[in-house]
Amino acid sequence: MNQTIESIQKRRSVRVYENRQVDQDELVMIIEAGRYAPSGGNHQTTHIIVIQNREIIDRLEEIAQQEFAKMEVSEGMYSGLIGTINQSKLGKLSFTYHAPTLILLANKKGYSNAMADCTCVLENMMIAATSLDVATCYINQLKWLNENQAMVDYLKTLGLNEDEIICNGLIAGYSAQVMNPLDRKGNPVTYL
Repeated sequence: MNQTIESIQKRRSVRVYENRQVDQDELVMIIEAGRYAPSGGNHQTTHIIVIQNREIIDRLEEIAQQEFAKMEVSEGMYSGLIGTINQSKLGKLSFTYHAPTLILLANKKGYSNAMADCTCVLENMMIAATSLDVATCYINQLKWLNENQAMVDYLKTLGLNEDEIICNGLIAGYSAQVMNPLDRKGNPVTYL
């Protein structure tokens, strides 16, 4: 089987990590794979923020928990956001699952292709990570706090520019769980 296809099919969302940092050479390869992702009009405005400092990651989780705990669940709300709010109200939010690396993807405010461009970068990084036996998991929590002043102010101290918003992110590290073959029927396809 083609190695790229194999990496795509092997990729899993991992939520249990070993207590060791991602090898620097592997991290550079993962980031570089993301930097080569396509972007609308070849704008290349996705800003990759790599955080490997546990204190910073813990502070992000602390702010997120405080801010999500202030929110109320409403009808029609996305189930992942509901779970995040409920976990925060219980004081149990951990969206990084103690992974040693957090990578945030930001792009320009008002840029209509921001989410798509960042997601292309994220997917390239996840496939590259899988090919290197580095585990990842897509995370949304900080995107949901794009208009939260406490979170935005802290993210600016980490390099988020005034004209940017967080579109998505991922966590990375070495898996501490056994991953079973994925039982997935896959997305629907229509051939014409």
